[in-house]
Amino acid sequence: MLKKYLEQVSLKRILMMLIGNIFVGMGVSIFKLSGLGNDPFSGMMMALAEVAGISYAIFAILLNIVFFAIQLSIGRKLIGLGTIINAILLGYLVTIFYDVWLKIFPPVADNTMFRVLIVCIGVIICSLGLSLYQTADTGVAPYDSLAIIMAKRFKKVSYFWCRISLDTLCVVACYAGGGIVGLGTLISALGFGPVIHFWDIHFSQKLLHVRKDTEGSSHERD
Repeated sequence: MLKKYLEQVSLKRILMMLIGNIFVGMGVSIFKLSGLGNDPFSGMMMALAEVAGISYAIFAILLNIVFFAIQLSIGRKLIGLGTIINAILLGYLVTIFYDVWLKIFPPVADNTMFRVLIVCIGVIICSLGLSLYQTADTGVAPYDSLAIIMAKRFKKVSYFWCRISLDTLCVVACYAGGGIVGLGTLISALGFGPVIHFWDIHFSQKLLHVRKDTEGSSHERD
Protein backbone atom coordinates (compact mmCIF):
# COMPACT_ATOMS: atom_id res chain seq x y z
CA MET A 1 0.00 0.00 0.00
CA LEU A 2 2.83 2.41 0.87
CA LYS A 3 4.62 1.53 -2.35
CA LYS A 4 1.49 2.29 -4.37
CA TYR A 5 1.09 5.61 -2.59
CA LEU A 6 4.70 6.62 -3.23
CA GLU A 7 4.24 5.79 -6.90
CA GLN A 8 1.29 8.17 -7.07
CA VAL A 9 3.01 11.05 -5.27
CA SER A 10 5.97 12.65 -7.04
CA LEU A 11 9.34 13.02 -5.36
CA LYS A 12 9.12 16.78 -5.85
CA ARG A 13 5.93 16.93 -3.79
CA ILE A 14 7.47 14.84 -1.01
CA LEU A 15 10.54 17.09 -0.91
CA MET A 16 8.33 20.19 -0.83
CA MET A 17 6.36 18.71 2.05
CA LEU A 18 9.51 17.90 4.01
CA ILE A 19 11.09 21.31 3.41
CA GLY A 20 7.76 22.94 4.24
CA ASN A 21 7.64 21.19 7.61
CA ILE A 22 11.21 22.28 8.34
CA PHE A 23 10.29 25.91 7.67
CA VAL A 24 7.13 25.62 9.78
CA GLY A 25 9.17 24.21 12.65
CA MET A 26 11.67 27.03 12.24
CA GLY A 27 8.91 29.62 12.15
CA VAL A 28 7.13 28.33 15.25
CA SER A 29 10.43 28.28 17.15
CA ILE A 30 11.04 31.92 16.15
CA PHE A 31 7.59 32.85 17.46
CA LYS A 32 8.47 31.15 20.73
CA LEU A 33 11.77 33.03 20.92
CA SER A 34 9.96 36.36 20.66
CA GLY A 35 8.01 35.72 23.86
CA LEU A 36 4.98 37.45 22.32
CA GLY A 37 2.87 34.36 21.72
CA ASN A 38 2.63 31.62 19.10
CA ASP A 39 -0.05 30.62 16.63
CA PRO A 40 -3.13 29.36 18.54
CA PHE A 41 -2.49 25.61 18.17
CA SER A 42 1.23 25.69 18.93
CA GLY A 43 0.70 28.09 21.82
CA MET A 44 -1.92 25.80 23.34
CA MET A 45 0.33 22.75 23.04
CA MET A 46 3.27 24.57 24.64
CA ALA A 47 1.12 25.74 27.54
CA LEU A 48 -0.53 22.37 28.15
CA ALA A 49 2.81 20.55 27.83
CA GLU A 50 4.12 22.73 30.66
CA VAL A 51 1.05 21.92 32.78
CA ALA A 52 1.42 18.20 32.05
CA GLY A 53 5.14 18.31 32.84
CA ILE A 54 6.25 16.69 29.57
CA SER A 55 8.22 17.96 26.61
CA TYR A 56 6.50 19.92 23.86
CA ALA A 57 7.54 17.38 21.21
CA ILE A 58 6.05 14.42 23.10
CA PHE A 59 2.87 16.31 23.95
CA ALA A 60 2.47 17.30 20.29
CA ILE A 61 2.67 13.66 19.21
CA LEU A 62 0.17 12.54 21.86
CA LEU A 63 -2.35 15.23 20.94
CA ASN A 64 -1.88 14.57 17.23
CA ILE A 65 -2.63 10.89 17.83
CA VAL A 66 -6.02 11.92 19.26
CA PHE A 67 -6.76 14.16 16.27
CA PHE A 68 -5.42 11.52 13.86
CA ALA A 69 -7.91 9.01 15.29
CA ILE A 70 -10.71 11.42 14.35
CA GLN A 71 -9.16 11.97 10.93
CA LEU A 72 -8.81 8.23 10.37
CA SER A 73 -12.42 7.67 11.37
CA ILE A 74 -14.23 10.36 9.37
CA GLY A 75 -11.61 12.11 7.24
CA ARG A 76 -9.51 9.30 5.81
CA LYS A 77 -9.18 10.94 2.40
CA LEU A 78 -7.20 13.76 4.02
CA ILE A 79 -4.47 11.40 5.25
CA GLY A 80 -1.14 11.10 3.46
CA LEU A 81 2.58 10.95 4.11
CA GLY A 82 2.53 14.65 5.01
CA THR A 83 0.02 13.93 7.77
CA ILE A 84 2.36 11.47 9.48
CA ILE A 85 5.50 13.59 9.05
CA ASN A 86 3.78 16.68 10.45
CA ALA A 87 2.27 14.84 13.42
CA ILE A 88 5.50 13.13 14.48
CA LEU A 89 8.37 15.43 13.52
CA LEU A 90 7.11 19.01 13.81
CA GLY A 91 7.35 19.15 17.60
CA TYR A 92 10.96 17.95 17.49
CA LEU A 93 11.83 20.45 14.74
CA VAL A 94 10.48 23.30 16.86
CA THR A 95 12.50 22.13 19.88
CA ILE A 96 15.73 21.72 17.88
CA PHE A 97 15.49 25.14 16.23
CA TYR A 98 14.53 26.86 19.49
CA ASP A 99 17.58 25.43 21.25
CA VAL A 100 19.75 26.70 18.39
CA TRP A 101 18.28 30.22 18.57
CA LEU A 102 18.92 30.37 22.32
CA LYS A 103 22.61 29.73 21.67
CA ILE A 104 22.87 32.29 18.87
CA PHE A 105 20.75 35.22 20.03
CA PRO A 106 21.03 37.16 23.30
CA PRO A 107 17.98 37.42 25.59
CA VAL A 108 15.30 39.55 23.92
CA ALA A 109 12.89 40.00 26.83
CA ASP A 110 13.68 43.70 27.31
CA ASN A 111 14.03 44.64 23.64
CA THR A 112 10.50 45.26 22.36
CA MET A 113 11.49 46.29 18.83
CA PHE A 114 13.66 43.20 18.40
CA ARG A 115 10.82 40.99 19.65
CA VAL A 116 8.37 42.51 17.16
CA LEU A 117 10.94 42.04 14.37
CA ILE A 118 11.31 38.40 15.37
CA VAL A 119 7.52 37.93 15.18
CA CYS A 120 7.49 39.37 11.63
CA ILE A 121 10.31 37.05 10.60
CA GLY A 122 8.39 34.16 12.14
CA VAL A 123 5.31 35.01 10.06
CA ILE A 124 7.32 35.08 6.83
CA ILE A 125 9.16 31.81 7.47
CA CYS A 126 6.20 29.92 8.91
CA SER A 127 3.93 31.08 6.06
CA LEU A 128 6.46 29.92 3.49
CA GLY A 129 6.57 26.52 5.17
CA LEU A 130 2.78 26.25 5.27
CA SER A 131 2.56 27.27 1.62
CA LEU A 132 5.06 24.60 0.55
CA TYR A 133 3.43 21.98 2.76
CA GLN A 134 -0.11 22.69 1.58
CA THR A 135 0.76 23.09 -2.10
CA ALA A 136 2.61 19.76 -2.06
CA ASP A 137 -0.79 18.19 -1.25
CA THR A 138 0.61 15.04 0.37
CA GLY A 139 -1.81 14.90 3.28
CA VAL A 140 -3.39 17.27 5.78
CA ALA A 141 -2.03 17.71 9.32
CA PRO A 142 -4.33 16.17 11.97
CA TYR A 143 -5.31 19.50 13.55
CA ASP A 144 -5.79 21.22 10.19
CA SER A 145 -8.08 18.39 9.06
CA LEU A 146 -10.56 19.09 11.87
CA ALA A 147 -11.88 22.31 10.34
CA ILE A 148 -12.18 20.64 6.93
CA ILE A 149 -14.10 17.73 8.44
CA MET A 150 -16.35 20.10 10.39
CA ALA A 151 -17.14 22.14 7.26
CA LYS A 152 -18.08 18.99 5.36
CA ARG A 153 -20.22 17.70 8.21
CA PHE A 154 -21.98 20.99 8.92
CA LYS A 155 -22.86 22.27 5.47
CA LYS A 156 -24.27 25.57 6.70
CA VAL A 157 -21.04 26.52 8.47
CA SER A 158 -18.16 27.67 6.27
CA TYR A 159 -14.59 26.43 6.64
CA PHE A 160 -13.57 29.93 7.75
CA TRP A 161 -15.85 29.86 10.80
CA CYS A 162 -14.93 26.26 11.63
CA ARG A 163 -11.24 27.21 11.65
CA ILE A 164 -11.85 30.39 13.63
CA SER A 165 -13.83 28.42 16.22
CA LEU A 166 -11.07 25.83 16.67
CA ASP A 167 -8.35 28.47 16.87
CA THR A 168 -10.38 30.41 19.43
CA LEU A 169 -10.69 27.30 21.59
CA CYS A 170 -6.91 26.86 21.33
CA VAL A 171 -6.34 30.47 22.44
CA VAL A 172 -8.65 29.98 25.43
CA ALA A 173 -6.90 26.72 26.38
CA CYS A 174 -3.50 28.39 25.97
CA TYR A 175 -4.49 31.25 28.26
CA ALA A 176 -6.08 28.90 30.80
CA GLY A 177 -2.88 26.83 30.82
CA GLY A 178 -0.75 29.87 31.59
CA GLY A 179 0.56 30.26 28.05
CA ILE A 180 1.37 33.53 26.30
CA VAL A 181 -1.41 35.12 24.27
CA GLY A 182 -0.04 38.27 22.69
CA LEU A 183 1.01 40.08 19.55
CA GLY A 184 2.43 36.93 17.98
CA THR A 185 -0.89 35.16 18.46
CA LEU A 186 -2.82 38.02 16.84
CA ILE A 187 -0.43 38.43 13.92
CA SER A 188 -0.35 34.70 13.21
CA ALA A 189 -4.15 34.54 13.29
CA LEU A 190 -4.62 37.51 10.95
CA GLY A 191 -1.39 37.55 8.96
CA PHE A 192 -0.88 33.95 7.89
CA GLY A 193 -3.63 33.95 5.26
CA PRO A 194 -2.40 36.83 3.08
CA VAL A 195 1.29 35.89 3.40
CA ILE A 196 0.61 32.22 2.60
CA HIS A 197 -1.38 33.36 -0.45
CA PHE A 198 1.60 35.48 -1.56
CA TRP A 199 3.97 32.50 -1.28
CA ASP A 200 1.42 30.27 -3.08
CA ILE A 201 1.19 32.56 -6.10
CA HIS A 202 4.78 33.69 -6.38
CA PHE A 203 6.71 30.63 -5.27
CA SER A 204 5.10 27.32 -4.26
CA GLN A 205 2.69 26.89 -7.16
CA LYS A 206 5.43 27.81 -9.63
CA LEU A 207 7.58 24.98 -8.27
CA LEU A 208 4.90 22.47 -9.24
CA HIS A 209 3.51 24.43 -12.21
CA VAL A 210 0.03 24.39 -10.71
CA ARG A 211 -2.74 26.90 -10.23
CA LYS A 212 -5.53 26.93 -7.68
CA ASP A 213 -9.14 27.53 -8.62
CA THR A 214 -11.51 29.63 -6.53
CA GLU A 215 -12.31 26.68 -4.26
CA GLY A 216 -8.68 26.03 -3.46
CA SER A 217 -8.15 22.77 -5.38
CA SER A 218 -4.99 22.30 -7.43
CA HIS A 219 -4.81 21.58 -11.15
CA GLU A 220 -1.73 20.57 -13.10
CA ARG A 221 -0.77 22.78 -16.02
CA ASP A 222 1.50 20.22 -17.62
